Amino acid sequence: MRKSITRSAGSWTLALTVSIAALILAGCALATSPSVAELKYNPGRYQDKTVAIEGVVTSSWGVPLVPFRFYRVDDGTGEMTVLSQSGRVPTKGARVRVKGRVNEVATLGGQSVGLHIQQTDLDFKR
Repeated sequence: MRKSITRSAGSWTLALTVSIAALILAGCALATSPSVAELKYNPGRYQDKTVAIEGVVTSSWGVPLVPFRFYRVDDGTGEMTVLSQSGRVPTKGARVRVKGRVNEVATLGGQSVGLHIQQTDLDFKR
């Protein structure tokens, strides 16, 4: 009788440990949601990290036959340029949630130049 109780307690402890580890790892994979103002104020903190921003598209542009398209998203604290390599770009006025990696073209005099989000996911909001 004691062996079955010990085994069941050991299995339960193992299952709990595995569940907690899975939750921690899943939490690490989620994108953070800083404001655009925070991204611009502290770009080094978010460099090469996945973030999500939500806002209204203020402009979008692309050149035919070029695989890159750009659009700008305003979240109320500022505007951020988004680089899209997928075929579809949201139109001006669309409400979107964009997830992607923060990158910059260069840093000059301690200032970020060409700060943008390289889109990995795009959701349209209503």
